[in-house]
Amino acid sequence: MKRLAQVMFWASSLLLVFVVLRPAVLASVDDAQSFALQAAEPYVKQGFQVREDYWGGDLGSGEKKAVRQQLFKGNEYWFWLGTEADRAKVSVHVYDSDGKLAEEPDGWEKGHFAAAHVVPKATGSYFIIVSVEKSPEERTHWALVYGFR
Repeated sequence: MKRLAQVMFWASSLLLVFVVLRPAVLASVDDAQSFALQAAEPYVKQGFQVREDYWGGDLGSGEKKAVRQQLFKGNEYWFWLGTEADRAKVSVHVYDSDGKLAEEPDGWEKGHFAAAHVVPKATGSYFIIVSVEKSPEERTHWALVYGFR
């Protein structure tokens, strides 16, 4: 009986550890992509087509990542950034090939979501800068999706 009690204690302790650590253990870029797509939902209703490809990874607080993308004059683009870390603060900004801010002023940041709107003045390479401004996690998964019309 004593042996059974020990096994039950260790099993319940292990289960408790799994439940407490579950978000960190199971979090992934796929989860972050789901949040980025969630941020895009209202824009799909406005006629934006979301591309299947996306970028993702993980960043520490204060770190940035540059993504290069060809954008075309005559199109309108939204870039949506998401993370599964609900107390994180993220940002996304778009620069042209000369390093000048190219986004419209209606971009936004809301906790673990952010978005940038671009109407390119010229066809060319643009740089999308994603950042984890702050996060309770040591490394925070992020995903960036985009749409156009």
